[in-house]
Amino acid sequence: MQMPTPDAGILARKAEIVAALQAALPAGAVISEEAQTRAYECDALTAYRCPPLAVVLPASTEEVAAALKVCHRMGVPVVPRGSGTSLAGGALPTGDCVILGVARLNDVLETDYENRFIRVQSGRTNLSVTGAVEENGFFYAPDPSSQLACAIAGNIAMNSGGAHCLKYGVTTNNLMGVTMVMMDGTVTEIGGAHLDAGGLDLLGVICGSEGQLGVVTEATLRILAKPEGARPVLIGYDSNEVAGACVSDIIKAGVLPVAIEFMDRPCIRATEAFAHAGYPDCEALLIVEVEGSPAEIDEQLAIILEIAERHNPVELRQSTSAEESAKIWLGRKSAFGAMGQIADYMCLDGTIPVSQLPLVLRRIGEMSDKFGLKVGNVFHAGDGNMHPLILYDANKPGDLELCEEFGAEILKLCVEVGGCLTGEHGVGIEKRDLMDYQYAPGDLDIQMAVKDVFDPEWLLNPAKVFPLGRSEARRIAAE
Repeated sequence: MQMPTPDAGILARKAEIVAALQAALPAGAVISEEAQTRAYECDALTAYRCPPLAVVLPASTEEVAAALKVCHRMGVPVVPRGSGTSLAGGALPTGDCVILGVARLNDVLETDYENRFIRVQSGRTNLSVTGAVEENGFFYAPDPSSQLACAIAGNIAMNSGGAHCLKYGVTTNNLMGVTMVMMDGTVTEIGGAHLDAGGLDLLGVICGSEGQLGVVTEATLRILAKPEGARPVLIGYDSNEVAGACVSDIIKAGVLPVAIEFMDRPCIRATEAFAHAGYPDCEALLIVEVEGSPAEIDEQLAIILEIAERHNPVELRQSTSAEESAKIWLGRKSAFGAMGQIADYMCLDGTIPVSQLPLVLRRIGEMSDKFGLKVGNVFHAGDGNMHPLILYDANKPGDLELCEEFGAEILKLCVEVGGCLTGEHGVGIEKRDLMDYQYAPGDLDIQMAVKDVFDPEWLLNPAKVFPLGRSEARRIAAE
């Protein structure tokens, strides 16, 4: 994966830049020794690494603004970083950049149960948002698999979703407002603790912008009352295509489960060995969960089970207790870690129309044979957010490049059937050179014109999202 050549002038001024940051920030907020900065040389896309020039760890919006003012004045690129769980290289540094980590921004600032919102600093982890309100019967809906570690800042940057996004939507559907610091240090408020903001929907522009427009330091999030109850059901099939057809039929029936998750045989075996969730030995497994009152749950499950039976399942099992439900979800939530014990993998997140699931799963199987690399499929089937895990050997010459080629073919297929390149991981560096495949040149020009407004010097999160040649030309023109 090509990255821009570090600016020699910036590298030569490292001591000056570090001294200016240290003068602007409290003691201990700036890291510049190479042995320490290596902890920030990559995110969860570990195939690519590059130690940054320096790292700053501010603890307030004011400190973020101070750091950005220094970098803006000195022309230093900045890569915002949440918890470093990006699977698309969204927080990969360049050698001449300053990493701005928000891990110390982790406080709850305000909770309002009557108006159903919570305001938090953006470094707070996803799961701890629910942890702050669950004793009062509320929860925060988006639940990416990395929710134990991932930060709200990264969720906003990538518009993350999770297993329950089918019913509750992704981050953009649960984000009410942000405090954001522009590259020049200007602090701005967008949206807020109300249903909708007046004027242009700038919040919709910020959510999913991958750190290209500003650094989010605070977020106002919608919290919801916990449902009366929930119950998952396991459905096993002897082929991926049949399982995909079942998902399509459930959606066509007008039932709205809170989640429909899909796992194929490689993932089933790996997670069963890892989590011992009691999964059946089959080719494809669906986890379908519904919620509501006992009567609502029974009514919804009756429809789902009738549809499932029409497709001749090899196993059909309803949860009968909270413990069994937790065990079912433990397996799904452990899938990525379990697969990582088997081999290195690249996790994709192309999105497709639900009706195309059988076709796409069959084509991925054919591509697996063509490239000679195994694939484990685990994904949010209800909204068509695919997560193929391509297995490869990072120590085998040529395997990473083959994996990248295979991944590009899968993502192109997603676009061909009417979907898109990314559902929740973001473009990062992983998909930036495929953006020309999904968007016409004029479409990309419009997107880059938005960045021109927010970040005219093109200093924020360099080499991400846009094809490298285009973004480098834009940056050079802005100098």
